[in-house]
Amino acid sequence: MRLCKMAVRGGLTNSCEKKRSKKQRRNAEFQRIARRDKKAFFSDQCKEIEENNRMGKTRNLFKKIRDTKGTFHAKMGSIKDRNGMDLTEAEDIKKRWQEYTEELYKKDLHNPDNHDGVITHLEPDILECEVKWALESITTNKASGGDGIPLELFQILKDDAVKVLHSICQQIWKTQQWPQDWKRSVFIPIPKKGNAKECSNYCTIALISHATKVMLKIVQARLQQYMNRELPDVQAGFRKGRGNRDQIANIRWIMEKAREFQRSIYFCFIDYAKTFDCVDHNKLWKILKEMGIPDHLICLLRNLYADQEATVRAGHGTTDWFQIGKGVHQGCILSPCLFVYLTSMQSTS
Repeated sequence: MRLCKMAVRGGLTNSCEKKRSKKQRRNAEFQRIARRDKKAFFSDQCKEIEENNRMGKTRNLFKKIRDTKGTFHAKMGSIKDRNGMDLTEAEDIKKRWQEYTEELYKKDLHNPDNHDGVITHLEPDILECEVKWALESITTNKASGGDGIPLELFQILKDDAVKVLHSICQQIWKTQQWPQDWKRSVFIPIPKKGNAKECSNYCTIALISHATKVMLKIVQARLQQYMNRELPDVQAGFRKGRGNRDQIANIRWIMEKAREFQRSIYFCFIDYAKTFDCVDHNKLWKILKEMGIPDHLICLLRNLYADQEATVRAGHGTTDWFQIGKGVHQGCILSPCLFVYLTSMQSTS
């Protein structure tokens, strides 16, 4: 009887070992096939990316890169307060974001705003064709501002939307007064690098209503003629027909000449912290006036930035509205243009 039980146990043990061994072989085969297919998949994706790059299909190129690498979602389970203590409650996190952003954009009390009032000498009126051009030139598939109206709605309405927007833009143009809803922004914290619990390691991208973008696009086009005339040739940022490629080509040419004549050469690359957030409005208006920008356009910009309001939308909800006292918004059409004005004139002076 004992021998019989031992034989049965031995048979069961051998059977289990065989099943385990078979399972391990199948698992190893599965892993091998999965690695092979994954390698083939990424190889095909890279070929498509290279083909889009070769054909100059920039939109498809970056879409394919985003789809391949996936989207990074920063974990914002908690953030630190100003004293370095972790905040985990939703209300505390929202209050911290509002506190940080209010402090970041707080106006300097020692720098009063000098307002010239309403300008009576106006630039030529806005035309309907300008509004139509602005609508068509704004990039689609972008997040809406605080009003929640997508750009595609205006484009579907076509001429009806152009007429309504032209009427509103022309009213703003004449009175230099902006609707308060058009002066509101929704800040989205985007992680950069470093500790994701530190608010300072995020950049605040502003979501602006698409109706506001139409007006800003028109103002930008009016400013462009003065920009091209006044900015130095060495400035290539955010200028039509120029770009970083020109500066990279210049650096390569200088390096080649330095090697040819066996000369030492030094480059200094400066990364300003919170550049857009620290722009002083009064200095900006003063520089624009010195550049010969018409008072009408300066007054429009001044009134746009006066009494601006913003809210922060993070993973735990939206904060209360608060005042913006300085800076130009990342995500605003005009911000790069205004920032280039400011830095170029300050460096030349």
